[in-house]
Amino acid sequence: MGNAYKVREMGTSSESLWKRYAKLTVGKASIPALIKYEFLTFFFGNLGGALGLFLRKRFYPSLFGSFGRGVMIGRNVTLRHPHKIHLSDNVIIDDNCVLDAKGEDNEGVFLGKDTFIGRNTIIYTKGGDISIGDNVNIGVNCDIYSKNLVTIGKNTMIAAYCYVMSGGQYDYSNPQPFALQSSESKGPTEIAENCWLGSKVLVTDNTKIGAGAVIGAGAVVSTDIPANVVAVGIPAKIVKKRFEK
Repeated sequence: MGNAYKVREMGTSSESLWKRYAKLTVGKASIPALIKYEFLTFFFGNLGGALGLFLRKRFYPSLFGSFGRGVMIGRNVTLRHPHKIHLSDNVIIDDNCVLDAKGEDNEGVFLGKDTFIGRNTIIYTKGGDISIGDNVNIGVNCDIYSKNLVTIGKNTMIAAYCYVMSGGQYDYSNPQPFALQSSESKGPTEIAENCWLGSKVLVTDNTKIGAGAVIGAGAVVSTDIPANVVAVGIPAKIVKKRFEK
């Protein structure tokens, strides 16, 4: 998180603590919005079992930009700027996930119908957008980050411990400490429909994976991967085609 970003998103030290906290969590310095957020997440956020699922389904929709039918949100799910988070029908968010749509001018996070987000997964923006298509399955302990745009096409499977990013670029030639720089993105990151990413795959900034591609476990995708191929290794290289179309 760059210094300039900290100032924009968390406020300045001259602001009151509650305003800085409100900007970080609900996205605006509004006492009513903060009270509603605190009340709902405190009383319902960590309730287990069917009762917790029911109460979150009943009372959480007012926090979100949109909230479809049949949505299920597990225990201890952290929400940041939830008014810019959009959940379509039958989305399932497992326990201990983070959904964070921080940014000043971004559209936020969009999850398509029948999408599943596995336990401990973090989906977050720093001024960027994330769009996840219908029937996407994201495994446990994944990390999806956007300072620009991440799109994941429908019917894609992402195994555990994967990291997909749009951003994270720093100027190596700048003598200023990295912690004081603001990271940048060279362009959107796109995973097309019906892809399969094995465990611990890293997809770097400004790369595209074509429809139907399979990325082997532990691979690092640093250049574009065409459709309907199998790619493995560091960096990911094509080893065969799946089929001809």
